[in-house]
Amino acid sequence: MQAESTHDAAVELAYRHAIRAALDDELASDPAVVLFGEDVASAGGVFKTNDGLVEAHGRERVFNTPICENAFIGMALGMAVTGLRPVVEIMFSDFLPTAADAIVNELPKFRFMSGGQAAVPVTIRSMGGGAGRFGTQHSATGESWFMGLPGLHVATASSPAGIYETLRTAIRSPDPTLVIEHKALFNRKGSVVRGAPDPAQVGRAELLRAGEDATVVATLLMADRSLAAAEALEQEGVDLEVIDLRWIRPMDVERVQRSVERTGRLLVVEEAHHAGGWGATLISELTLRGCRWEAAPRRVGLPDEMLVPYSPTLEDEVIPSVERIAAAAREVVRGG
Repeated sequence: MQAESTHDAAVELAYRHAIRAALDDELASDPAVVLFGEDVASAGGVFKTNDGLVEAHGRERVFNTPICENAFIGMALGMAVTGLRPVVEIMFSDFLPTAADAIVNELPKFRFMSGGQAAVPVTIRSMGGGAGRFGTQHSATGESWFMGLPGLHVATASSPAGIYETLRTAIRSPDPTLVIEHKALFNRKGSVVRGAPDPAQVGRAELLRAGEDATVVATLLMADRSLAAAEALEQEGVDLEVIDLRWIRPMDVERVQRSVERTGRLLVVEEAHHAGGWGATLISELTLRGCRWEAAPRRVGLPDEMLVPYSPTLEDEVIPSVERIAAAAREVVRGG
């Protein structure tokens, strides 16, 4: 286990250790916070994001559950409305639909049905994304599946600092929040400032790179790859602005619109199909708001009607690469 005792100072952490740091800090600061899910207390969790938490905080606050997602998210609802602040881990985002009744019909509606009398501070963490050779049933990001539900927040993050801040914000929120983490980012390192009293704002996108020629909006691994594409295109004289959307609901449309109206061009990059996704929703919202752009918006995502395959070669072909994002950005800037 990596030592992570420094607070209120920048430390270098891997993405998975930033997740662990956020959980550790919130468990330490609020006795109402509990963490549970499949294997979360066993050997630091399946992806080692919970390493040492059960030893630090005890088995009454960090504990394993049976393989029954709908049941233990329903249990989290009961715990939340009676004073606790549960954090539930779903091992793969692909398994979120097995808890659809709790996520769709219970968590987002309870405050409304109680006439505003009951808050539901439940955080659902789930690991999504491809590039790990897990096959089609273990490679979805799932970030757009629940974005249409009033009462539920949906968040993502593409960097160690981003996931640390976003996860702490989600745990402190009085509303249920689904946080998607990306498996391919777990070893990515970056600077994290621990211990901020107010870690981040719900619904705030993050500017990763300022630019003048086009706006690229992405999430999770695609934000990381979009940033790499922007840095590569800088050598060709193409200056991209890259925004990590972070919050899928509520979505920071205003920040994106300000950027697009300055650059005149938009490219959305998502590790999912465009239909029914956040990229289509973002373009729709910008259009409805009368966003002024110089060229039609474009998108990069999974090929239509194609699932993520198990074959490494095919998986690499399906998931947008740095080169594919760069090629689309060139078309946006030069062909728009």
